[in-house]
Amino acid sequence: MNKKIKVFGAPASPYTQKMVSILRYRHIAYEVFMGDVPGRLSRLEGIEPPKPILLPTLLLEDESGKLKATTDTTPIIRRFESEYPNRKLLPEDPALSFINYLLEDFGDEWVTKYMFHYRWYFDEDADNASTVLPLSDLAVNMPDEILKDAKKYVHDRQTGRLWVVGSNDTTADLIDSSYKRFLKLMDDHLSISKFLFGEKPSSADFAIYGQLTQLIGFDPTSRKIAYDTALRLVSWQDVMADLSGHDVENSNWTPLEESPTSLKEIMKEFGRMYVPALIANADAIMKGEETWEAEIDGSLWTQKAFPYQAKCLKWIKEEFEALSENDQSRVKTFLDGTGCEKLLG
Repeated sequence: MNKKIKVFGAPASPYTQKMVSILRYRHIAYEVFMGDVPGRLSRLEGIEPPKPILLPTLLLEDESGKLKATTDTTPIIRRFESEYPNRKLLPEDPALSFINYLLEDFGDEWVTKYMFHYRWYFDEDADNASTVLPLSDLAVNMPDEILKDAKKYVHDRQTGRLWVVGSNDTTADLIDSSYKRFLKLMDDHLSISKFLFGEKPSSADFAIYGQLTQLIGFDPTSRKIAYDTALRLVSWQDVMADLSGHDVENSNWTPLEESPTSLKEIMKEFGRMYVPALIANADAIMKGEETWEAEIDGSLWTQKAFPYQAKCLKWIKEEFEALSENDQSRVKTFLDGTGCEKLLG
C-alpha cells in the first residue's frame, strides 16, 4: 500500500475536494490529475473507465491485484478504514459511527443541493461557473473563441440539470432558507467543538467540507451569504483543506451521550428537510413514478425521482439494522425529536 493512489478529478468537484483532503489527513500517498477526466481515463491502457464517470475516480486494486477505476467516496472511505491502520475517520462506537454515516450522507446528498442550486440557478453564478469550469477542466490557456463555445455548452448542460437536485422556481426559497439555517447551525456548533464529533474530524466533516469548498470558495452568491453570517465556518473550511498535521494522538471523539445540543440541532435540519425528501423520493422510485412531490417545511417540494437517493435510504436502513439492540436504542434516544427517527422504522 506504499504506492501512490492516482486520483482523477476537478477543482470544482466537491467530492474531489472531499477525497483529496481525506488523503492528506490520513497520510495516504497520492497524486492528483485535475481536469479532462474522461480523456485521461480513456488513455490509460488496461483501465476501463467507470460508467458513468464520476468525480473523483481513483485507481484502486481489485481482488486480483489489478487496478480498477473506482468511484463513490463513501465506500472508498470505508475500504481505506480496513486497509490503512492510522488516523481513521469512523468512530469506534457503532452508535456514534451511525450518526456520522447519516451526516456524511447529509453532506453528500443534501448540502450538495445548496451547492448546485447556487451555482446554476442565479445568472451571476452560472456565468462565473460556466466560464471558469472549462478553463480548470481542460486548459487555462484555452483560446477565447474555443472558450466561448465551451462556456455555452457547460452553461446549457448544467442549468438543464437543476432538476437533479430539485432546484426550480418552486423550491428556490426552501433551498435558500435551509442553506442559511445550516450555516448558522454549523457556526454555532463550531463555537464549542472543533469538528462534528469533538477533537477528531470524521468522514462527515470531510463530506460537508467538500461542499463548502464550492459554496464558500467558488460561487459568488453562496460565498457572500457565508461571509456575511458564518465567519467561523469560513475559517473552518480553510482549516479542513489540509489536516495532515492534525494531532490525532491527543484527540478524542465526544461520546454520543455527551454530544452538545448544537449537534442535535444540525440533525433537526436533516430531519426537517432531507428526511421527507428521502422518503418521498424512495416511494416514487418504488412505484415507478418519474416525479414526486411532498410538503417540506410547510411548502410544496416537487422534483424528478432520483434512483441513487433511493439507494441512500436503503443503505441507511441497512446500517441501522446492523447495529446491536443496545446501540439501536442509543441512536433512537439521540435522534428523538429531530425527525430523523422516521428513517429507522
